[in-house]
Amino acid sequence: MTVDEFATSLTAGAPPEGLPPALLGLWHAGRGEWTKAHEIVQDDDGRDAAWVHAWLHRDEGDTWNAGYWYRRAGRPHHSGALNEEWREIAEGLLGCPLKLLGLRIS
Repeated sequence: MTVDEFATSLTAGAPPEGLPPALLGLWHAGRGEWTKAHEIVQDDDGRDAAWVHAWLHRDEGDTWNAGYWYRRAGRPHHSGALNEEWREIAEGLLGCPLKLLGLRIS
């Protein structure tokens, strides 16, 4: 699945089948379903879920808590636009080859 396909799926009634918890949480976050997204990622101890968890706390304005989750994810604290970081996370979790090469996808 590409990042664009993932983003387009946000308008569907249900998430794509078989998403791992971090992507499922990101999907719900992309739909504005903060509580559902948080419930999903807080129950996963992985670094990917921690990255989404950090984004969620940054979204709610809790920068201290976001910082904790960025450290758990092994990621730098992001300070750019939330929608840009959402896409960056999606690219990273979907394993986008261009992202691995350090190229941006618009």
